[in-house]
Amino acid sequence: MAEDMITNYFYDEAAYNYHDGGYVPLEEPQTEQKPLNIPSLLKPDKETATDMYYTIVAQTGEVQLLPGQKTKTWGYNAPLLGQTVVFKRGKTIHLHLVNHLPEVTTFHWHGLAIPGPIEDGGCHAPVYPGQSRDVSFKINQPAAFVWLHAHPCPSTAEQVWHGLAAGAIVQDEHEASLPLPRNYGVDDLPIILQDRRFHENNQWDYRADYDPDGVAGPTPMINGTINPYFDVTTQKVRLRFLDGANRREWRLHFSDDLPFTQIAGDLSLLPHPVKMNKLLITCAERQEIIVDFGKYKPGDEVILYSDDVPLIHFRIHEFKPDNTVLPNTLYQRPDPEVDPDVPVHHVTLDGMDESVAMNGKKFKMDRIDFKMPLNQVQIWDICNTNPAPGMIHPYHMHGTAFEVISRDGHAPYPNELGLKDTVAINPGEHVKIKLWFDVPGVFMYHCHIIEHEDGGMMAQLQVIDPADPDKKYKLMDHMTLMKAFAEERHVPMDQLWLGGMDSYKKMGMEM
Repeated sequence: MAEDMITNYFYDEAAYNYHDGGYVPLEEPQTEQKPLNIPSLLKPDKETATDMYYTIVAQTGEVQLLPGQKTKTWGYNAPLLGQTVVFKRGKTIHLHLVNHLPEVTTFHWHGLAIPGPIEDGGCHAPVYPGQSRDVSFKINQPAAFVWLHAHPCPSTAEQVWHGLAAGAIVQDEHEASLPLPRNYGVDDLPIILQDRRFHENNQWDYRADYDPDGVAGPTPMINGTINPYFDVTTQKVRLRFLDGANRREWRLHFSDDLPFTQIAGDLSLLPHPVKMNKLLITCAERQEIIVDFGKYKPGDEVILYSDDVPLIHFRIHEFKPDNTVLPNTLYQRPDPEVDPDVPVHHVTLDGMDESVAMNGKKFKMDRIDFKMPLNQVQIWDICNTNPAPGMIHPYHMHGTAFEVISRDGHAPYPNELGLKDTVAINPGEHVKIKLWFDVPGVFMYHCHIIEHEDGGMMAQLQVIDPADPDKKYKLMDHMTLMKAFAEERHVPMDQLWLGGMDSYKKMGMEM
């Protein structure tokens, strides 16, 4: 591992979200510290040498987040967020998806390379209240921390805000062979970063907080815990960060500028460990780090901050010395050759507020914007057309992993050299990525500021299987889903409010 340490957050400081006119500053909670909630592992209904079976239930709940009245929440197999699902590489996964919510939802597996649009669980795979859907797919990708969230257009943001976001761990033999912490809940922790505003009686009010550039709240919520602490009982702790916020980017650092080592990004280990003391993570990204608490003694406290706001208090207890050394090489990234006959495909992330678009158009569920063959390796050029200072846009692709090739012709950041599914792009910047699909189907790609995707900064492509080039997919349209929302909310269509609808109406566009 190189001894050079990264001491900056990268990206254009002028575009950090705290310069946004609608920025909601984080505030340190004034409530008593509570133990960090560690989501339990979801037990398979059945597991064999080749298959795993799970039941995933979207449900309502109530959680004691603050003193006083419990907050009404949604979650997966839990009242808020969800239990962590484990997928093993090489196995076929069978999911029984159940909707116990009062309205239509979908189950999107963010980061899984599985067929679309149904298995992927985007907007074309609705599960209506009281109903279920069964899907099966095979896991054939490297070890990673992925996640499950709702994705019903144009109400993805509101349902995630209600609490529909949960972690999932892909395991493989290579990662298992490395000397990494993996005792879940002890030295291997999911850290889901979110924020909320609490209204009367400790309730959330998405419409009151609505901002077309992304909803944010002043209170940090970590794994569904307000003002958490964690008891450290091992010298080294692996933190699997997920930015599960609708809008917020997090500028993470520890007290004492404690260094840490990043070992993984979205969809794979990094090729080499990266030593740093600052880490910026944007919406939907995952970053895995190992923190070494070896210089502290029992009774000490180490704090994880975003900017100057405490997020987690790590309380140091007795632990055995750990002299484990990370290998210099963690992962060999695939490097398939680009098809020389295919021109670079250009994607633009356009606008802010209600004017957001992709390649100058707002998303339509029943429109295919691009087609590409299965397994063909292409270069895509993704440009954030907002002039500086503008906003950083996190760009996400369903159904595949990609490699970051360059930023405005320069090398990618050192901690984004593994496989990714989300990349943050500065205003005016061109980021080139290399991608290919191992599975066929219809897949969305979009900004992951969730209100931006609901507002139309999204498109979809069809990946064509040469063995079945004429396959047709039945694509839903926005109106079908909106009528379902109106019926379930018991309002006429002209009184239905979904955040993304405003963006289309104010631009004079039909969904």
